[in-house]
Amino acid sequence: MEMKYSPMKIKHTLFAFIIVISGCTTVSEKPVEQAEPALFVSDYPTRDRVEYVLNCVAQHGGLSYISQYACGCKIDKIAEKLSFTEYESAKTFTYLSKGQTGDAGAAMRDPAQSKDLRKRLKDAEASAEKSCFVK
Repeated sequence: MEMKYSPMKIKHTLFAFIIVISGCTTVSEKPVEQAEPALFVSDYPTRDRVEYVLNCVAQHGGLSYISQYACGCKIDKIAEKLSFTEYESAKTFTYLSKGQTGDAGAAMRDPAQSKDLRKRLKDAEASAEKSCFVK
């Protein structure tokens, strides 16, 4: 029997999962001054990561371990290629350039910065899709 999950139930489940794991901390065995620097530093807010994962899960057939893991992987791969400021700008340019046609949309669609950021986001998403979703 296949169970169907509503988008609200998926959000609540993921939100609860995030709360549980965000409360978990580890204590370093090394003194603070000797701790090694992190290899990957992300400036993406948790809220935006969760939003991305929820939208991605919805686009890939609903909540399952595979889609949840792959969508989390996907935003991590995108974060490796674009800073959050670049990602947010690219999303904004993409959203606003699709909303209007003609001269009204040209202000968001035609500038070189818009084209560059939208292309970089599209390339990062395509690369992440290939890396994270095993078919």
